[in-house]
Amino acid sequence: MRLCFLVEEHYRHDGMPLDVVRRLTAWGHQVDVLRPGNSLLAVSEAVRAGSHDAWVLKTVSGGPGLTLLEAAAAVGLTTVNDARSIRGVRDKALASVIARNSGLPVPVTYAAARWERLAEIPESEFPLVVKPADGSSGRAVRFVPTPGHLAELGPELAGEGLLIAQPYVPNSGTDLKVYCVGGELYATERSSPLHPGRPVRERQVPLGREVERIVTEVGTVFGLDLYGVDVLLGPDGPMVVDINDFPSFRQVPDAVSRVARAVLQLAGGNGVDLPTGLPARLPAQLSAQADQPAHPEDVTATVAGASAHAGTHTGASARTGVAAQAAAPVGGA
Repeated sequence: MRLCFLVEEHYRHDGMPLDVVRRLTAWGHQVDVLRPGNSLLAVSEAVRAGSHDAWVLKTVSGGPGLTLLEAAAAVGLTTVNDARSIRGVRDKALASVIARNSGLPVPVTYAAARWERLAEIPESEFPLVVKPADGSSGRAVRFVPTPGHLAELGPELAGEGLLIAQPYVPNSGTDLKVYCVGGELYATERSSPLHPGRPVRERQVPLGREVERIVTEVGTVFGLDLYGVDVLLGPDGPMVVDINDFPSFRQVPDAVSRVARAVLQLAGGNGVDLPTGLPARLPAQLSAQADQPAHPEDVTATVAGASAHAGTHTGASARTGVAAQAAAPVGGA
């Protein structure tokens, strides 16, 4: 198969997804890597050519990569995940509306374009967790214990665009991160960024039935196939506090191969022989390369000028959940 990975500069040294690119290449697939934040692309021609079996996005929220992915989806090309589903979770204000409207356990969410407006939130809702609606990788997440602390944090929040604020969910200081890859769920725990003084050993943990049900429902509601969900175990039960369309998959056993196989399946690889384990049958040199950390200079971006590919690719993803909802306006919380 021929795949195009859109990789933001923020992830140019990240093993996820560059190790996946190397693994797919070692398995004999052609993978082109485009860095949308630092590339010139005749996008109309590259997308119209339909030269890739699927486009895969790994970029920061608010980056140009999603626009390119949506362009591919707009002309009927396959994307991993569905481009409309990605938009639905990248905007955290929109995601909170979709989630609550679907009965998922998420905190009440307030939205404001200016941090000063957050002072109007009832004092009974404090403490709050405040973050940018388009944030990613924990950027500018702030714990606000009282209304009086807003003024202190104001300069740090200014310029972050639309902000969301949610009542803090009391917890043990441990974040539960659940990843979905290839239809399987994997739960891990790590220290919460809001509680840096409470060290927690990052490890895989058993997945409770209620959390499993909630995370499965998240995939259905948002139409995601490869995704991660941040869950807090609060006094009123599990609470979803974040959803990611292409997470790190840290602590997932054999994550690189699992994600690579999932990408092939979602790209429409029903006719492709999918590897069932590590590429032990590869020549020794390729097998060794596949297990090494990715280096950006080893990955070639050859998107522009690609020849037309026979046939038409359809269906942005195996799921559809959020597509109709994503166009809905965001209401006030």
